[in-house]
Amino acid sequence: MDHATDSTVLGDFQDARFNHHDVVSVFRKREGKFFVLTEGRNGMPDEFEIKYVFGVVPLQQYLVEFPDGSVQCLPFCWDTRPAAEGGQRWFHIYGNERIPPKDPLFWTRTSQRWNYMCAECHSTNLKKGYDPATGQYKTTWSEIDVSCEACHGPGSEHIRWAEAPGEEPTDASLGFMLRLKKPSLNDWKLVEGKNTAIRMTEDHSPTQVELCARCHSRRALFSEDYIPGKPLLDTHYPSVLREDLYHPDGQVLDEVYEYGSFLQSRMHAKGVVCTDCHDAHSSRLYADGNALCFRCHKAEVFGGPGHHRHKEGSAGSACIECHMPATTFMQVDMRRDHSFRIPRPDLSVRLGTHDACTQCHTDKDARWAEKETARWYGRKAEKHFGETFVEARRGVPAARDEIIRLASLDSLPSIVRATASSLLSQYPSNQSVGAARDALNDPDPLVRVTAISALEMIPPDDRLEMLVPLLHDSVRVVRMFAARGLAGITNGLMTQPDRDHWQNILAEYEASQTLNADFPSNLMNLANLYLELGQIERAEVALKEALKIEPVFLPAYANLADIYRQQQREDEARQVLLTGLGYDPEDPGLNYAIGLHFARAGDLPSAMKHLRHAAEVDRVDPRYSYGYAVALNSSGKPADAVKVLQEALIGHPYNIKILQFLALLHRDIGERQTALDYAARLCAIDPENPEFKNLERMLRESSQ
Repeated sequence: MDHATDSTVLGDFQDARFNHHDVVSVFRKREGKFFVLTEGRNGMPDEFEIKYVFGVVPLQQYLVEFPDGSVQCLPFCWDTRPAAEGGQRWFHIYGNERIPPKDPLFWTRTSQRWNYMCAECHSTNLKKGYDPATGQYKTTWSEIDVSCEACHGPGSEHIRWAEAPGEEPTDASLGFMLRLKKPSLNDWKLVEGKNTAIRMTEDHSPTQVELCARCHSRRALFSEDYIPGKPLLDTHYPSVLREDLYHPDGQVLDEVYEYGSFLQSRMHAKGVVCTDCHDAHSSRLYADGNALCFRCHKAEVFGGPGHHRHKEGSAGSACIECHMPATTFMQVDMRRDHSFRIPRPDLSVRLGTHDACTQCHTDKDARWAEKETARWYGRKAEKHFGETFVEARRGVPAARDEIIRLASLDSLPSIVRATASSLLSQYPSNQSVGAARDALNDPDPLVRVTAISALEMIPPDDRLEMLVPLLHDSVRVVRMFAARGLAGITNGLMTQPDRDHWQNILAEYEASQTLNADFPSNLMNLANLYLELGQIERAEVALKEALKIEPVFLPAYANLADIYRQQQREDEARQVLLTGLGYDPEDPGLNYAIGLHFARAGDLPSAMKHLRHAAEVDRVDPRYSYGYAVALNSSGKPADAVKVLQEALIGHPYNIKILQFLALLHRDIGERQTALDYAARLCAIDPENPEFKNLERMLRESSQ
């Protein structure tokens, strides 16, 4: 990051024009300053001064500062690559997609705000300085870009160390808060009888990798008080292998940067750290091409066609092409997966995941690659965790035991165990609760915190014994989420000392969300907390503030309307939902909410209209089809309700509510055997459920 000057701006500002979906933007320079004439937040053309530049290679972005101190990222980037490589041009960061002013991704909205989205990782000692009372930013930094102190901490003690009179100072840290010893080639050695190097020095702690992960990860920020060398989860919460961020097998899907991938790797498990390959001070690699890999992996074993099965000098002979497949983000920025995995085209066939082979062999498909790799290396017999994750997300009953096993399997990377823990709530049962309880004692804090979230499958009172000890956890994020998990507990169940400590930690959680009160989802987190604490007025204020700072944050309309419904303020609830629909009439969540509102009011035609729309627009969420089917049945159309549910069941064959409703509908229309078949499916999903057993017995007896 830098100020926009003649020496830092790389783009063409000589009255250059860029047409994107008939929105013509003009880039100009005037009196030593840089400007863009483009579409503003009201949809009308306006001129904005470029205050900062962002990035150098392969693209550069441009930032506009508004009077309230918010800094917004323009959607137009300059491609800094040579013209021969397709560069030296303006392009839109979302490609050919039209992003209108009402879209959450429009450049003036909160999702494009540098202060919240980008600043921490691109400047040194960044303090966001957002004041919720005024909505103003006073963002500060020690240096505008990334400097020594970003990793080593304040440098004043280093200066004192360097200027100390007398004998040569002996402080091994050189006065820095954190000193990271530069790795040596002697750290790893290829020894007789081994094809891969082994570490000759003492294993590195997680300090360096977690230091890099502060910025090289997809994570949430909970505190600006980061201290180099302290646990990452004291201030940040890295994402697990969520299906919107990673392919099921853990490969990169969205912009997740490197940390989540590297945690999955054998290299990480063996103690490799970032600076074993990268020079942290220049970003350069220590060697070019395969030579870097051959420092630790014997070239005579891994460098020939006997291993990679490609011609020497071809792309397929390059280690990174198979083991670090690339994904392009921001249209031109190619980034490599750091999980260093063995290509698995068989998983690509079964799961639709990224396939390294067909990234080069573009005229082939994954089935071809699967056959070739099976011929060369044989087939993998063991089940991959990604296959279990896919089954668990669909609610496949047989996946329950495997998810429980994966959550406790020490041989798996911690991020995989954490992801498995997060999926335990798909199978609410005593066994899943037991697995979550065990995961609370995992040595890795990422597993512990996801296990806390999994316990949402049981009431807060039942979590008491399990979560109170974690209020004293050594890692802040674990403590905070344990406190959050006890928010709905019945008064009087905790001892007074535990309650006092819980309230102190809960205040930390509240402060972590208030830190990011410039983003609507954090305000909704606060509203949900206040609701569980019975503080309904504070919840209402938080949701109103979310909509004030971001009117297109549609989930807040539904939540606010629900608060009004609980207070019998139905007219206000309807008006809130209609306001939200004004921003996006197609939104399934708001259509569903207002459909339920009209149903409660006895206006079935209006209810049916909106519930049908929600079910047709979003076939992924079975809740919408279920709600529409209920309305159809209430309108005297059980056959139509059955049809809607059967269509929904195709995509959600293990959905309990759909199967129950189908059993009851078929019972009511006299189709007892069909009803019994659905009841049997319920019992197969959860054989111990007394409700399912009773339903099956009742239907069996009535059909005899």
